Amino acid sequence: MNGITIIEGAVVPAADVRIGIIAGRFNSFIVEQLERGCLETLRRHGLPDSAITLARVPGAYEMPVVAKKMAKSGHYDGIIALGAVIRGATPHFEQVAGACSHGLAAVATETGVPVIFGVLTVESIEQAIERAGTKAGNKGAEAAVTAIEMISLLRQI
Repeated sequence: MNGITIIEGAVVPAADVRIGIIAGRFNSFIVEQLERGCLETLRRHGLPDSAITLARVPGAYEMPVVAKKMAKSGHYDGIIALGAVIRGATPHFEQVAGACSHGLAAVATETGVPVIFGVLTVESIEQAIERAGTKAGNKGAEAAVTAIEMISLLRQI
């Protein structure tokens, strides 16, 4: 393209990648499915279990502080946050979902470590089930692919 340098991440074998996963225990029946999809995808892309650390937190609100600690440790090339905030399950949906998304985005921009938002923010349990492995695919698996791609992209810059 007329001398323009194009940098694009690739979903390549991830044998030399270290991933931190943060999984919320709240709505665990959904998060466990996201976690399964994420782990299966990372393994399928060549990531050994020894390169994965899984930190379980009470819920989505607690994720940013753990993500920041992981990112600052220097032990991880990318972090994947997995959780489910369901409007019907909590009266303070906006506060929890907002604090989680803003906090995780801040960690990524402050540290330069990609933090992938695999937290479902949905209106109903049915929507969460759809996004955890049925009609709408598995958002945990999608988060794993995004993490690999972002790590690849950032390594090129």
